[in-house]
Parts: sequence; C-alpha cells; structure tokens
Amino acid sequence: FFSKSSADIMRFKAKLASDQINVLSSLIGSIARIGGSSQNMDSGLNSSGLNSSAIAPSGGSVMYLDQTYFRISIRGSGQSDDSNGISCFAELDTSILFLDHRIESAANNEIVFEIDLVLLRMALQSILSSQKESISGYKRPLQNSLTENNEDDDGGRPSATAIIMKLAKRSGMPCLCLDSYGGSVEIHHALPIRIMRTNEMHHYLPPKTELPDVQLELPSQRPLRAVVERMRHISPYIYIDGSMKGELSLRIDSDGASIRTFFSKLIPRFEECKESSTNDDSRLASCTVKVDSKKFHASLHWQSVISMNRFVSSSILCMVENEMLVLHVFLNPT
Repeated sequence: FFSKSSADIMRFKAKLASDQINVLSSLIGSIARIGGSSQNMDSGLNSSGLNSSAIAPSGGSVMYLDQTYFRISIRGSGQSDDSNGISCFAELDTSILFLDHRIESAANNEIVFEIDLVLLRMALQSILSSQKESISGYKRPLQNSLTENNEDDDGGRPSATAIIMKLAKRSGMPCLCLDSYGGSVEIHHALPIRIMRTNEMHHYLPPKTELPDVQLELPSQRPLRAVVERMRHISPYIYIDGSMKGELSLRIDSDGASIRTFFSKLIPRFEECKESSTNDDSRLASCTVKVDSKKFHASLHWQSVISMNRFVSSSILCMVENEMLVLHVFLNPT
C-alpha cells in the first residue's frame, strides 16, 4: 500500500485465527454502538466489500496501529468534531490479537486511519457466519480446488480458516482488506478508509481525568445492563450512587415512577483514588453522578455480546462527583 508520495510507503498485514476474529467482532460490535449510527449501517456491501456510494468513511472512529498495540478511538456523536470528546478508547496487544503481523511506515512504523466500524463489524460477522456454515455443512471440495497446503492427514479436510487483514488500494481508494481462506468458501472485503497523519492521533487519545472519588469492581455474575435496560425506557437520566464501602445503587425519579436498584458487596479499588478513599472506614468516600440512560446502556452493551467468563477479566466503574463516569473493561482473550 502506497500513500501520496512514493517515499511514504505504508504496509500492514496481519494473520488472525477464528478466535481472534470472534474477540474483535464482539468488541467492535459493542463499542460501535457508543459512537452512534453510521450512514452506511443499512447499506449493502458488494462482492469486494465496497459500498457503491462510499467515498471515504465518515464519523469519529479512528484506528491506530503500531508494532505493539491495536487501538480504536470513538467520539460520542459519531462525528469528526471535538464537541463531544472521546467516548470510548480500546487498546489490544498485537501479540494476543494477531498470530503474526508486519507494519511499516515512514512515521516510525505507525499508521492512523479513520474507518466505519459498522462496515467492519458487518465484514467480521460475515466471515464468522461463513465459518459456521462451512463447519456445519462441510463437503469435500473438488481435488483441483485446493492446494496441497489446504489438506491435512485426515483425508483432505481443509486446515483451519486463516484470516488476513491488510492495507491495500482498491480502485484507487485506500482500504482495509479482510480475506478469509480455508474451507470451501473464500471471502474478500475491502473497507474504505481515510489515512491520517500520525500527529493527529493525540486528538483521539483518552482525556486526562481527575482521580476518581469512587472506584468499584463490577460483579461478573450480576450485570448492570439488564437493570439499565428497564430504566432507560422510563427516564432519560439515571442517578448512580457509589461508595467505597462496596455499595452501588442505580435510581431514577420521574413523574410516573421512582425506582432504585442496589448492588452490595462490591470490591472497592483503592489504587489511584483520591486521598479521601482510604482503608479507614470512617472516611470511606461516596459520590453521585447523573448520566444519560441511553448512553450508559450503550456503554454496557459488551455485557450481552461478550461472554464475561471467557473474555473479560474485570470491569471497573470510576466516578468523579458531579462530573464524570468512566468504565474500564479489561479483556483476557487467552
């Protein structure tokens, strides 16, 4: 893949297994909701993955690639302005996400581009769906349709599906390409992207925040999303009361109803909290924040998509009094 100048050579190619595609699809399916809907959400993809009306992605979803990390940053409104700030920032270790990868660029082997996450999610889901169909309805392909490398010792059955992710140009347009090989079906997607300068990435990094007043580890066996799902249909806002005693409550107050749900025996995280959050029971901090119920529900979408027992090692809710709510989700795909 070549940028505008022949001196600016960009190359990115990575190999993923089915498990990594599943993790990436689940993650993107969750965080894409936070950035708002895309103009391409309801559009179809042609055989190359390019939308006939797509010229460049629009919205605030940016990917940052280097040798160590695969990062995704999303703005709250899905627009490319700074009015709503960063609403979600995901960081994955390339040694875990990729079986193998290569990245080269004139900018210290770093690449930044804007992409439509809805299209990426559709492409990943189509690959996963084709794999399930190949497994459930596998038929031995014709002898001349497979190379020797696709056959193993159990009688010619194709080896495990390999997915290649790479940067390339399609019809003169920079694209992130996904190619699925193995089995009886090959799938190719080309998703249009907009290459950005690496120095623009600082606009998409998580904002610096104050130390939280309250920091609680959420219970894996009692997901908040089911409660928030009911509350968001009653009130546009939810009040969250948290205490370093390990207590959390969600409440709404409207003309038609007043509801409060309690969560107790949560694990307080005293690391990197304000000084008032100490182990002295008489000085344990508490605070309250008011959040948009729909946005809070969207930020918890991962609880329904990703199997917490399999992928999520922990999730921590951080609260700054009357100012901010930050949710950290730590993945352990291995």
